[in-house]
Amino acid sequence: MTLNPALDLTYTVDALVPHATHRVGHVAERAGGKGLNVAGVLHALGEPVLATGLLGGATGAIVGAKTGVPHSFTAIGGETRRTVTIVDRADATGLWEPGPVVTAEEWAAFLAHYATLVKDAAVVVLSGSLPQGLPVGAYAELVRLAHRYHCRSVLDTSGEALRLGAAAGPDVVKPNADELAALGGPARHAVVESHGPEGLIARTPQGSWRATPPEVVTGNPTGAGDACAAAIARGLRDGTPWPELLADAVALGAAAVKAPVAGEIDINHYRATRERVHVQPHR
Repeated sequence: MTLNPALDLTYTVDALVPHATHRVGHVAERAGGKGLNVAGVLHALGEPVLATGLLGGATGAIVGAKTGVPHSFTAIGGETRRTVTIVDRADATGLWEPGPVVTAEEWAAFLAHYATLVKDAAVVVLSGSLPQGLPVGAYAELVRLAHRYHCRSVLDTSGEALRLGAAAGPDVVKPNADELAALGGPARHAVVESHGPEGLIARTPQGSWRATPPEVVTGNPTGAGDACAAAIARGLRDGTPWPELLADAVALGAAAVKAPVAGEIDINHYRATRERVHVQPHR
């Protein structure tokens, strides 16, 4: 689920110079958003997946057309945001639009639609930022609805939305190290903590483990965390033991880094890495 999706635009230039006019060498556009990345990875693995969230305006229509996976979005009146990345030979510069303002009526319509979807879902992944107009406790409300319909939930967001959403008791919370410190207190759920290229630490009711990749992978890290979330969702559905689930998550994250675009994976790298991930108990 992506409540604040985007049309991701990438402009390639020779060199980015402030206050200058640039000739763009290449333009790429794709449907963006953390939940869409998760759905793309699961789809690439052959898993039955449905993308949902909020889309509006001409930009939202383009995002829907470029999603590439089965989807069922709720229409809103505001215009879906764009994110612009300017890439030159040295680095990349990002320009993120804030996103549409969602009305109370639109949020109520989405909640009703979401309830019909989680009735038939095994796991829901709740990912990304909140658009303007939504209550900061929006994810907490979605977690509680998933519980009501016996659907497992994975929460991957940040800030106050993460804190309130985690308090509602999702099955798994996926913060980075800084976000974990802000949560505080005992957890009623599993916490899978991301340490970037160093792997994952999981603290669960069944025990704690650290999973590390066999080597550092270079490439595009943008969708690596979303690939990990995809592995967690699949593992929850299948009842996969945590050590195996974490090995799968690290391998999929590495395979996402090797792919040029977020939401895709290098399937050969995934297969080559999966059995070489090191998982050990963690204190």
